[in-house]
Amino acid sequence: MEIEFIKPDVTYIAAMQELVKAEVENGNILLRTEDEMANTIRSYIVVKVDGKIAGFTALHIHSARLAEVRSLVVGKSFRGLELGNKLVEECIKEGKEYKLQQILSLTYAQKFFEKSGFRVIEKEAIPEHKIWADCIRCKHFPICDEIAMVFDL
Repeated sequence: MEIEFIKPDVTYIAAMQELVKAEVENGNILLRTEDEMANTIRSYIVVKVDGKIAGFTALHIHSARLAEVRSLVVGKSFRGLELGNKLVEECIKEGKEYKLQQILSLTYAQKFFEKSGFRVIEKEAIPEHKIWADCIRCKHFPICDEIAMVFDL
């Protein structure tokens, strides 16, 4: 089994949207339009297994100190291969390369992120209020039940 991590180009967007569709529909991941994904394509990391897209995530930089893991998804047929953990490791590696101080995750998967070294924080402790601009588009808004977690770089 060959596993590779790549920076996608815009031709990957349709396949990425299809992969994340069920998670968007159930409210676990926020919808990103084709234009939004194209605009932020440089922030995405795709994992391929034997040449097939198995999952992806994005490291979205909010400020000179903080980035966020977004849209983390692994296709059902590829789960159990630790690909989600490896995608988070790629985000951490990239965050270090950019000399960031923290990586944020707003998640329902607390134990998953704890395994990668993230710790729970109060949502009110997130200093960059602009991250909440996405919240209004969430199907759970205004009752947010996601857990805020950070990884200190």
